[in-house]
Amino acid sequence: NNAKVAVLGASGGIGQPLSLLLKNSPLVSRLTLYDIAHTPGVAADLSHIETRANVKGYLGPEQLPDCLKGCDVVVIPAGVPRKPAEVFKKHGVYNPNKIFGVTTLDIVRANTFVAELKGLDPSRVNVPVIGGHAGKTIIPLISQCTPKVDFPQDQLTALTGRIQEAGTEVVKAKAGAGSATLSMAYAGARFVFSLVDAMNGKEGVVECSFVQSKETECTYFSTPLLLGKKGLEKNLGIGKITPFEEKMIAEAIPELKASIKKGEDFVKNMK
Repeated sequence: NNAKVAVLGASGGIGQPLSLLLKNSPLVSRLTLYDIAHTPGVAADLSHIETRANVKGYLGPEQLPDCLKGCDVVVIPAGVPRKPAEVFKKHGVYNPNKIFGVTTLDIVRANTFVAELKGLDPSRVNVPVIGGHAGKTIIPLISQCTPKVDFPQDQLTALTGRIQEAGTEVVKAKAGAGSATLSMAYAGARFVFSLVDAMNGKEGVVECSFVQSKETECTYFSTPLLLGKKGLEKNLGIGKITPFEEKMIAEAIPELKASIKKGEDFVKNMK
């Protein structure tokens, strides 16, 4: 229960509420916050909260090494292209079991929307969501939901579409004043807490996440993962799926491949 966590991009729209949720957790003993602006203020504000995590802010690239020193978990909500794996490869420090693309918001949304439709407690619903993290690459496996739920095909199609386009739903509702920051912060914190639980030796911790993968022909793909003391313990794969879900995977793969290539190319051309 002494996790040292760093948040990179801590002053942003996701970074601030994410840092608040981490500060509020008894699992976190040290919270180091990094950004290129405003971190001393965010850190000062959070440091007044009566929970045990010690908070410190770091500003600008020259302070980044100090921010990262001794950290167990580094969370990156900063607005950079979502391909940190490639950056790590470039610097020769890549460990595929320790880098996770956080897709948890898709799972959180799927759980919430299914619970609403079925009158269930959303905290007890679990829908695996596989694939990627944009549009039709988001593949909710409603057939694997616990508890088991059934929908007629038209409702299932509409529900799947809502999960895939939920980000746009928030953007429209915010009417030009931003995108999903609060629910994303919640999802990021949920993933961190699961990871810390697993690192502390808790057994059976499973989260879906976008990782290097051999489950499909895509080099990265999100599936349920068993987390452990060293990060990714075991990729649990796709499991048993319906023809409707199979078709979604087939349609997602070309799009996912293109976006992976885009990320890889971006890093190759980085200064």
